[in-house]
Amino acid sequence: MMKTRRYRYHPLTILLQLGRLAKNAIFFVIYLFVIRVGSESSFIVYGRYIFVLAVGFSICSIIFKWLTSTYELDDRSFHLYKGNFNKSERTIPFSKIQNINRHTSLFHRLFKMTSVSFETGMTGEDAAVKFEVISQAEADRIEAHVAKTNGSDESEEWAAVPPMHGVIEATSSVDSENTTLERMIHFTPTKKDIIKASFTSLSFLLFIPVIISFYNKINDIFNVGEKAGGILQSILSSGWLIITIVIAFFIVSTIFGIVRTFFKYGKYEISSDHERIYITQGIVDETSFSISKDRIQAIEIEQSMMKRWLGLAEVKLISAGSLESNKNRHEINSLYPFLPIQRAYDMVSEILPSYQVTQGMTRLPPKALWLRVLRPSWFWMTVTAGLFYFKPMIFQMKEAWWVVAAILLMIVLVTRWLDFLNTRYTLHDRFIQIKTGSLTTTLFISKRDKIIEVKVTQSKLQKLLGLASIGTINRAKPVHHTGIKDVPSGLAESFYKWYIGRSTEITVK
Repeated sequence: MMKTRRYRYHPLTILLQLGRLAKNAIFFVIYLFVIRVGSESSFIVYGRYIFVLAVGFSICSIIFKWLTSTYELDDRSFHLYKGNFNKSERTIPFSKIQNINRHTSLFHRLFKMTSVSFETGMTGEDAAVKFEVISQAEADRIEAHVAKTNGSDESEEWAAVPPMHGVIEATSSVDSENTTLERMIHFTPTKKDIIKASFTSLSFLLFIPVIISFYNKINDIFNVGEKAGGILQSILSSGWLIITIVIAFFIVSTIFGIVRTFFKYGKYEISSDHERIYITQGIVDETSFSISKDRIQAIEIEQSMMKRWLGLAEVKLISAGSLESNKNRHEINSLYPFLPIQRAYDMVSEILPSYQVTQGMTRLPPKALWLRVLRPSWFWMTVTAGLFYFKPMIFQMKEAWWVVAAILLMIVLVTRWLDFLNTRYTLHDRFIQIKTGSLTTTLFISKRDKIIEVKVTQSKLQKLLGLASIGTINRAKPVHHTGIKDVPSGLAESFYKWYIGRSTEITVK
C-alpha cells in the first residue's frame, strides 16, 4: 500500500460558496434594504435582523466546513473526511468510477482553476467525489491516477505533487510518468452547423421570456407599468411602427439565438482514444465529460419531428454512472444534438467499433396496427367523460364538447398510426436494435451482455392475434427500460432464447 497525503480543498472553494450565498441573498438585500429602506414595519425590521443573522451563520458554516473537510488518495480509493465533532469518512474505490465531468465557469477561468466530479454507479447524494475548485494540473494528476489504477492489475504509486493549498500530513511519494493516449477528434461544428442548430433548437424564441423577465424586474423596482401602457397605445396606432418593431424584434431574436448557440456549442468537440470518449462544450462556461467505453450500456439516437425534416439526430450514451453536473443531465451524456443522421450512424461505429447501426429493420405486422387502434385510450376516455359532465362553452357553442372529444380521438389515432409506422426492430448476433416513437423517434441499440434483465408479456388479445410485448433493462441512473409492443410471438420466443445465450459472454469476477 502506497503512503498517502491528506489535503485540504482549495481555499477558493470558500470564495465560490460565498459567491453563491451572495447570489441567493441579492433579492432579499434589494427588497429589505433598497425597496423597503424607509419602512418601520415590524415584519421588515425583524426580517432584516433575521437576514443578517442567517447570512452570518452561513458564512461561518462555509468556513468551518472547509476547515474540517479533507481528502486523500491511495492506490485503490478516494478517502473523504469531514466534520470535527461528528466526524465522517467515506471511501470511494476507483473501480466504482464511471464518468468524469469537468466544468470551468467564468469564476474558474478568472483564477485559472476548474471543477471536477468523479461519478460512480452508486446511489445517494454522496455518490460522486466532487472538487468544486481545483487547479488544472492537480485535476489532470488525479484523473491520470484513477485511470492508471483502474487500467492495471498491479497497483502503482501516484505522482503526488502536493498542491500549494493544503498538505495536512507530509509523507513521501514516488514520482511516476503520466502517459497520455492519443485522441482522435470525430466532430467539431462548423459555422453552418451552429446556424442550423440555433434554428433547430428554437433558441431565438428564448429572447421573449428574457424580455418579459427583464421587464417584470424593472417594473417591480421602478413601477414602469403605467408609462409602458401609454407607449404601447402610441405604437398600436401606427402601422409602420408596428412593422418596424416586428422586423427589428425578429432580427434581434435571431442574433440572440445564434449568439446563445455559439456560446453553448461553438467550442464543441467529440474525441476518443482507445479507452475513453471525451465531450467538451462551452466558451464562457466550459464543460468536459469523459466516460470509459466499457461503461457504456447502450446508445440512443433520438429525432424530433423537426430534426427528421432537417435530417438531424442526437446520439445519447447510456452509462451506469450518474451524470450529475451544473449542466442539464441530458446534455452531458449527449453527442452533439444536431448531427446529420448519416454522420451520427457513422460516428457510433467510429467511436465504439463494437457497436453497429443496422438501417434495414423489420416492421410490425399489419395486425399490430388493428390492435393498437382497438386498444382503449384511458386518457381520451377520462377527458371525454369530463367534457360530457361539465359541457363547457367553447367559442360560444354550447355543444362543442363533442367536437373537442372527436378532435382528441383523431389525435390519439393518428399518433398510434405514426407510432406503428415508426416502430421497427432487429435482433442479430449479440445486438438488439429497437426503434419506437410517433412524433419523436428513438433508436435504441444495446449489446446482449449489457442487458441485465428482459421481459416478455402477452395479453389475452395479443395471444389471440399471435402477438406479444418484449422489454429490456439496462444498468443506468435511473434504470433504463426499453420495450416494444405487438411483435410476433415467434420473435418473442427468439428474443428470450437470444438473451439466454449471453451466459457464454458473461464472466463473473
